[in-house]
Amino acid sequence: MGTNIQNAKIELIQWLTTLEDSALIQKIMELRKNETKDWWDKISNAEKESIELGISDAKNGKLKPNSDAESIYGKWL
Repeated sequence: MGTNIQNAKIELIQWLTTLEDSALIQKIMELRKNETKDWWDKISNAEKESIELGISDAKNGKLKPNSDAESIYGKWL
């Protein structure tokens, strides 16, 4: 991270330590909560199903070696 970002973070920390406005603190907490939501909650159901299918295949040993993927998709890698 650049020095400007580090300085901004330190300035924010210092400012936060002086805040007495509970409504403003609550807004900041809500912003933080919204910014740290799990990526799983942001993807579509189709994406979730695809991931779950891949995990299921992996658990059941239904995997192909990397060399198979390279032979099929090698020209794009």
